[in-house]
Amino acid sequence: MSETVKQRNDIGQQITSIQGSHVLVVDDEPISLEVVSQQLKLQAVNVIKSVNGVDALEKIQNGLQPDLILLDVIMPGKSGIDVCQEIRQKFSSNELPIIMLTGQDQVSDIVKGLEAGANDYLTKPVSNNELMARLKTHLHIANLSKSLRAANERVEKQKRKLEIRNSFIKKTFGRYLSDEIVESILETPQGLKLGGEKKEVTILMSDLRGFTSIGEKLQAEDVLWVLNNYLRKMTDIIFKHQGTIDEIIGDAILVIFGAPFTKSDDACRAIACALEMQLAMNEVNIHNQQMGCPELSMGIGINTGEVIVGNIGSARRAKYGVIGSNVNLTSRIESYTLGGQILISEQTLKSCQQKLRIDRQMEVMPKGLKEPITIFEIGGICGDFNIFLPCKRDIAFEMLDKPYDIQFSVIESKDAGNTHCSGKIIGTDNNSQLIASSMIPKPLSNLKIIVFDHHGETITREIYAKVDDGSIPVAPGTFVVHLTYMPSDISICSCENFE
Repeated sequence: MSETVKQRNDIGQQITSIQGSHVLVVDDEPISLEVVSQQLKLQAVNVIKSVNGVDALEKIQNGLQPDLILLDVIMPGKSGIDVCQEIRQKFSSNELPIIMLTGQDQVSDIVKGLEAGANDYLTKPVSNNELMARLKTHLHIANLSKSLRAANERVEKQKRKLEIRNSFIKKTFGRYLSDEIVESILETPQGLKLGGEKKEVTILMSDLRGFTSIGEKLQAEDVLWVLNNYLRKMTDIIFKHQGTIDEIIGDAILVIFGAPFTKSDDACRAIACALEMQLAMNEVNIHNQQMGCPELSMGIGINTGEVIVGNIGSARRAKYGVIGSNVNLTSRIESYTLGGQILISEQTLKSCQQKLRIDRQMEVMPKGLKEPITIFEIGGICGDFNIFLPCKRDIAFEMLDKPYDIQFSVIESKDAGNTHCSGKIIGTDNNSQLIASSMIPKPLSNLKIIVFDHHGETITREIYAKVDDGSIPVAPGTFVVHLTYMPSDISICSCENFE
């Protein structure tokens, strides 16, 4: 039987029967008390008797709560009016119905009783049919009120559960999702399918250049300040563009566009977000300078493709995130970036419906792929977003009168190789260096460079650079690197720092 049908049957039974009800009869006249009690008992009503108002109030105060009270108006000591008023201080007319018993034509008693909180009245001598009709009516109303109160309590209980649930969702997902997406989850929870599903998403991965080396030179509290200053700004921008933060590992951020909710402009928003993140680095570095902390530079890679998205982990610990080869490919694309660069895959380019400013394109062979792919450096997005990075100037090397001897090694999987190659820095242009060497590394290789002064003494062992992709024409036996990290007290352009 359905819950609705059961409720209807219960209500019908309440209307037609008063059997089993508990009725308190209060009357100082023994004959009247007995007559009414017998009439009720014939209907299988449980009768509780009180011979005066004081006794009735004591029973109520000791925990008695009958389903209904039949209360005589005129009684010695404490009248029915007084008793009714005191009972109403504890129970409302919906919780405990009171029917006053009064003599014929005692209109003033009826008015006073109703004003005191009585639900109804009966005149003595009490007619059995009228008594049963009134009892059925008021017991039915009381039962309906009781059911309504119980329903309201269930609603309030469910409301509290929902408030706790919503608070949990906001606290949990609020760290990773924008307020708008969190509200969408709360309004349409079926849109958040936990457990995993395949979806096409756009993945953004950012990473600070040389932050590990920077962190080694700072106090722990300064490292955290620099990192939090950076992450605070980036998180605001990510949420502005409705990205989902999948992971923050140190200085690296992994962001999803298209989960938990898919939109037609996921790729566009990811690119716009990346552009705004790069522009915001100027503000981040101004704050760093004010605190005496080093400047930071960031690279961003973006890729679009199918992933598995959902709850990842175990019953004890799980997180909302993505896995799949396209996540790995995004990481590979990001690894090709220089500070200030945004590189996107061809699939992201195809998925973006807005016109982009493409500064250049290059063919790369990421680890794990069988064939090379084309990636694109993005300088701006048109249309609704209209965000652009400053145009890059052409590199013009200043040739050094006294080249600096160097040793460099190729970094593989975060570790510098044991093979050191010799070379010379023969030209410089800010963070770009022209190097002459008999060993030319592969384009986009990451290098660790040791620089020596003109007396053969080591100046620094902590310069990191990425080999140019070959777009800058150079003479045979030379190659260009772009610095990704150099100690702040070193400047290749200023010869006095090397003497």
